Amino acid sequence: MKILGLDVSTSIIGVTVMENNKIIFSDAWDLRNKNKYPDVFEKAHFVNKKMVEIDHHYKPDAVFIEKSLQMFRSGFSSAKTLSTLSSFNGIVSFLCFHRLGRKPEYVSASSARKACGIKIPKGQKAKKVVLQYMLDNEPQFEVEYTSAGNPKPKYYDIADSIVIARAGQKLVSE
Repeated sequence: MKILGLDVSTSIIGVTVMENNKIIFSDAWDLRNKNKYPDVFEKAHFVNKKMVEIDHHYKPDAVFIEKSLQMFRSGFSSAKTLSTLSSFNGIVSFLCFHRLGRKPEYVSASSARKACGIKIPKGQKAKKVVLQYMLDNEPQFEVEYTSAGNPKPKYYDIADSIVIARAGQKLVSE
């Protein structure tokens, strides 16, 4: 069974396709270029084309998307950001249904990490812990670094999409 896992945001979408517990495709769709993607409609147009490619090459049997944030946390996202993310998540969800013929299922980030056995120690950033977990446990997962020695941003999103796909695979097999 092929599972598509998506970590959706309006800046970078992490994408992973797994089959029989193996990664057969992973990528990040970078939507940060304001000239190329000036609004949510251009971003959706790009994602639509990518969904056609995913369908053509992989034909996923199930789609899992990280559940978008639903509440405020001090020092994190504003109401506008949460609203935009939720809207875009809905657009991507519709494109999954429309282009892949699959109704996506939603998994919270914490539930997905728990299903994969990833624990986030207090005071540590989840994205960094997940990235390190993937580097330590996923032989296929490789990271490119910036000149300053930091992981390029897309790899955090790819790591998160792997976690979503793995959690989806566990949910399907239960």
